[in-house]
Amino acid sequence: MSMIRITKIFKFETAHALAGYDGLCKHIHGHSYELQVTIKGEPIADPSSPKMGMVMDFGDLKQLVSRLIVDRYDHALVLSEESRHLVPEHNSDLFGKVLIVPWQPSSEGFLVDFARVLRAELPGGVTLHHMLLRETPSSFAEWYAEDNL
Repeated sequence: MSMIRITKIFKFETAHALAGYDGLCKHIHGHSYELQVTIKGEPIADPSSPKMGMVMDFGDLKQLVSRLIVDRYDHALVLSEESRHLVPEHNSDLFGKVLIVPWQPSSEGFLVDFARVLRAELPGGVTLHHMLLRETPSSFAEWYAEDNL
């Protein structure tokens, strides 16, 4: 059989601030992120499977990435543990969806975390091949499985 790669694109809005950074991104700001997720595997060859000929159903991939990443990060403020003190304790209306993470919430940090959670939940025979996270129209970070064996 043939090894095939499939890609699904996701969009979400997230705010963040980079603790200790020496530029403007040390301030809370947001991005309209675009995430491209590429998986690879051999198409299902079982004629009795409703997914025959597919590496993974695009709808199943959408559900998985939405549950693990998009739903979690969309319209959230993401801060590193070093910035926890910036979130007021008694303003849940304005700071209702704040995620405190143990890593710097840069595009690179997001990709490392996304890869960790996706790899753990992909079905057997399917592997994460590549991700691209576009922060602005001209700036993006990429993660490749071959670089992270």
